[in-house]
Amino acid sequence: MRFDLHCHTKNGSLDGRIDIEDYIRILKQKGFDGMLVTDHNTYNGYRAWKELRKKTDEYDDFVILKGVEYDTIDAGHILVVMPDNLKLRILEVRGLPVQLLIKIVHRYDGILGPAHPFGAKFLSAMCSEKLKKDKGLIHQFDFVEAFNTCELPESNRKARELAAKYKKPAFGGSDSHRE
Repeated sequence: MRFDLHCHTKNGSLDGRIDIEDYIRILKQKGFDGMLVTDHNTYNGYRAWKELRKKTDEYDDFVILKGVEYDTIDAGHILVVMPDNLKLRILEVRGLPVQLLIKIVHRYDGILGPAHPFGAKFLSAMCSEKLKKDKGLIHQFDFVEAFNTCELPESNRKARELAAKYKKPAFGGSDSHRE
């Protein structure tokens, strides 16, 4: 199965330019079987999916996973995947410290990992002072985003090496905010 595991919608991200339904159509046309909605600090894109499902069964063959791209106060952006039946509003309030985020996500059976870990300094976990000081923190992540279409090849190479070094599953996604 092919999934895009880093997607932003206009339903949830201020910088998103594509509606959830249009996003699904585009991904299906490209041969994808599903997506992880990772709007910035909100589940609104995922909520839009839930509303769409009430109106049509046209997309029943396409899997939508519930997630957020969470903006921590000390370790950049973290991709979070949560059970779809869980309503945990604290993940829609940006700025938690990464250590607290990890505890909350794991407590409620979610998984998480650094988004674009070697990307822009203030957005990326491996460029943050927190991970430079606490090398053991990487062990608490469940995966690493090892490929991001918005990142340079060098950043993606470093991310793949990080995943391999710590034996973490590697995620990949478009990080697309528009078509």
